[in-house]
Amino acid sequence: MSERTLTDVTADALVVDRYRDFVAHSQAGAVVVFEGIVRDHDNGQTGVVELEYEAHPSAADVLRDVAWEVIADQPDVYLAIAHRVDATLAVGDCALVCAVSAAHRSQAFEVSQRAIDLVKKRLPVWKRQAFTDGREEWVNCP
Repeated sequence: MSERTLTDVTADALVVDRYRDFVAHSQAGAVVVFEGIVRDHDNGQTGVVELEYEAHPSAADVLRDVAWEVIADQPDVYLAIAHRVDATLAVGDCALVCAVSAAHRSQAFEVSQRAIDLVKKRLPVWKRQAFTDGREEWVNCP
């Protein structure tokens, strides 16, 4: 963690206020908070009842590197991002949190979008989906 980034890859429930509070400061005119929530469908398949994420041991380092890369050239931006792993998540549970503060809203939204896109692309996390009919499916995220 740097003084402007906070990253977590954790089995613990994600407490959104922790990440929002980390990025809030007196110079920030905008705070954007994104919550990635488990939904009951994926890629046209309905009946998802639970997810489980498993991470490669390098995941925490990858997440930290992504966070720093996203804000390195933006000295007024703070970023907190966390991904939940090693826990069974039900529909409605939070799997990902991204909080960004910046001087202006457009910058906060842009940084949030870029951070989430890079996490989806690079974070070595695999997702197991369980369906109402008993099927399971593993998806290699990056």
